[in-house]
Amino acid sequence: MRLATGAEMRVTGPTSECAVVCVNGGQAREVEGTWSASIEWLVRTLAPHLPDLGFAEVRYRVKSWKRLESCVEDARAAVNEVGAPRTLLLGFSMGGAVSIAIAAEPTVEGIIGLAPWIPDQLDVTGLRRKRLTVFHGALDRWLPGVPGVSASHSRRGYQRARERGAEGKYVLIPGALHGIALRSPWGKLVALPKAHRWAELVEEELRRFAGRAPSG
Repeated sequence: MRLATGAEMRVTGPTSECAVVCVNGGQAREVEGTWSASIEWLVRTLAPHLPDLGFAEVRYRVKSWKRLESCVEDARAAVNEVGAPRTLLLGFSMGGAVSIAIAAEPTVEGIIGLAPWIPDQLDVTGLRRKRLTVFHGALDRWLPGVPGVSASHSRRGYQRARERGAEGKYVLIPGALHGIALRSPWGKLVALPKAHRWAELVEEELRRFAGRAPSG
């Protein structure tokens, strides 16, 4: 499905009541957007367990933190297009920053950040009275040529959000890396270490969201 910005979105499950809008990470080079292997693996794994919950995956026009505002526009367009009365944002890596940037949207009730990048200059006040849940791999870190976000970085952003009125939870996953899955050269999804632990934690949070009464 083409969004108003020109980005793409694909939907799994019903979104008439509540939806999870899923946004990808990025990189320094300004390259065409792709579907996130980590998010796709989670959706494929969890959607059958949560048949009443809809998942909307976003493919940015350009996936780069140098074009962060463009990615934010794409994510906001997805929330508007889905049109669910209750929305949860699921952001992987740079998708954490993208999600926080649109947290003030009226239907957004909270964010799940998967190894989220939360720049110190990012405004987190949109999370006031909303929920920020962060899951981060204990072995995640940036290395030359290898993307990553340190757990100390995401914890700093998480604490900043809590200080500004967000609810939340922070969970460090022993033995986990930055991603949850990779895509092989022939297109197959390959789960990384602790992928199923990521899935268990995310499913618990999604069930919490789906089972909660509508706000207001």
